Amino acid sequence: MKTRKLGTRQWGLSVSALGLGCMGMSDFYGTRDDAESIATIHRALELGHQFPGHRDVYGPFTNEVLVGKAIKGRRHGVVLATKFGNVRGPDGKFIGQNSRPEYVKAACDASLGRLGVDHIDLYYQHRVDRAVPIEETVGAMADLVAAGKCASWGSRRRPRKPSGARTRFIPSPRCKPNTRCGAAT
Repeated sequence: MKTRKLGTRQWGLSVSALGLGCMGMSDFYGTRDDAESIATIHRALELGHQFPGHRDVYGPFTNEVLVGKAIKGRRHGVVLATKFGNVRGPDGKFIGQNSRPEYVKAACDASLGRLGVDHIDLYYQHRVDRAVPIEETVGAMADLVAAGKCASWGSRRRPRKPSGARTRFIPSPRCKPNTRCGAAT
């Protein structure tokens, strides 16, 4: 399986060139079949697709539970990436965006619990929340990396840097010297 590097050359996360979109397994496209979905994820992993696409809002919330069940006992071969920021209620209604630091951290903890894992490889913002200064959101993600809850972080949409901002690398405590993990801000 060909791979792609996300992020910078030195610290980028390597993922399979093809991922498996899991959204439709829990939401939007009709009746769910968890057994068939788990079998599909297992087959994709066997074929070298180690990058299942899932989000906290799919289901809502049930997509991460499904992926967590599918990767149980197979975590070593999986690159887990999940997003935060789009908020849905338990009834599925879209509530809005939230990238406040306390929400970012609470959403990460909830995702870790639903996935049944101790860390997420790539945790990223679904949409830039213009109501929250990007520095606050980035600070919360950096705190999650420092706490070992995420190996790296990102944003689906590139936010504008504040004037005078400098790029810096935030290493994960899980990183060993000369390995590829962490994040650039």
